[in-house]
Amino acid sequence: MDERPVTGGQPSVTDPAVKESAFLKACRREPVPHTPVWFMRQAGRSLPEYRKVREGIPMLESCTRPELVAEITLQPVRRHHVDAAIYFSDIVVPLKAIGIDLDIKPGVGPVVAQPIRTRADLAQLRDLTPEDVSYVTEAVGILVRELGPTPLIGFAGAPFTLASYLVEGGPSRNHEHTKALMYGDPQLWADLLDRLAVITSAFLKVQIEAGACAVQLFDSWAGALAPADYRRSVLPASAKVLEAVAGYGVPRIHFGVGTGELLGLMGEAGADVVGVDWRVPLDEAARRVGPGKALQGNLDPAALFATPQAVEARTQEVLDAAAGLEGHVFNLGHGVPPTTDPDALTRVVDYVHTHTAR
Repeated sequence: MDERPVTGGQPSVTDPAVKESAFLKACRREPVPHTPVWFMRQAGRSLPEYRKVREGIPMLESCTRPELVAEITLQPVRRHHVDAAIYFSDIVVPLKAIGIDLDIKPGVGPVVAQPIRTRADLAQLRDLTPEDVSYVTEAVGILVRELGPTPLIGFAGAPFTLASYLVEGGPSRNHEHTKALMYGDPQLWADLLDRLAVITSAFLKVQIEAGACAVQLFDSWAGALAPADYRRSVLPASAKVLEAVAGYGVPRIHFGVGTGELLGLMGEAGADVVGVDWRVPLDEAARRVGPGKALQGNLDPAALFATPQAVEARTQEVLDAAAGLEGHVFNLGHGVPPTTDPDALTRVVDYVHTHTAR
C-alpha cells in the first residue's frame, strides 16, 4: 500500500476572494470582518428542499450523483447565508467505494455485512483510488464553480470511528467489540487503523485536489475513549491522516463528540482548528488545547428548539466565551438535529454576523 504522505501538495485555494473569506481567515487565526458561521449537518433533513430532492433515493446512492450532491451542498448556503459549505457525503462512502458490503439503514445507520475482527478480514480494505470516487471529483468541481467566494469544506471519518463501524458491524453504544480488539490484539488494531488512515487520506486528497479549501476529520465516537487509550491507540492514525494532507496548505479541522478530555490530544494530532462540542466552554477549551490553534463551536444543538430570545442568549454566551480566542469559527457542538426549524439556523447566522461585525 502507498503510505507516503504528501509533502509538496499545492494549495487548492487560488481564488483571492475565497482565500480572504472570513472562514479561512478565522482558520488561519487572522483578523476577520465577522465571526464566520457554518453548521455540521447543515445540508440535510432539517431542510424541506433536501427532503424533496432526496425523496426515494437511498443515502449511499445520493452520495454518488454529482449533480444531486452539489444541489444538496448548496441548499444551506442559499437559505442560511453561512460562511462555508460542507461537501455532502457520508463517512462510510470511501468504505463502500472499495467494496465493503455495507448499507445505511434508515433509523439505524451504517450496517456492515461482514464485520472486521480477524487479521484475515483486513483483506477487505484495499487502497482507495481517485477512480473509485470519480463522482466526488465531479461534484466538487461543480461546487467550486457554483459557490464562487464561499469556501467548500471536504470531510472524512477518522480511522477510529470508521474502525468502530467495521468492527461492531454497525452503530454501537458501548463499543464492546471495538475495545475488545483494541485491548486484546493491539497489533491487529494498529494495522487496522493504519490501513484506514491510508484510505481516509486518499479520500481527503481527492476532495482537496478537486478544489476543497479546508477539510474536517470527524471522529464521532472518540469520546468513548480514555485519554491514555486515545494517545496510544488512536492518535497515531489520526495524525497520519492530518499529516498526509498537510502539504496542500488547507486548514485541517478535527472534531469529535464528548471529547472534552481529549481536546489537547486532538490538537496534538495535527489539526489547525479543533472542534469543540457543547460540554466545554470555549475559553476552557482554549486552555486545554493550548496556543496555536483556532477553535470551532459550540452552541448546544438542543438550544435551537428554545425560543428565539433564548437561542440568542445562548449564542451570545458562546461568542463571549470565544472573545479571547486566536481564531473562532462559530458552529454547533454537534450536527443539526433533523427536526430543527430551519429559520432558527438562519437567525443564528444573522445574529452572529450582526453582533461580531468589526
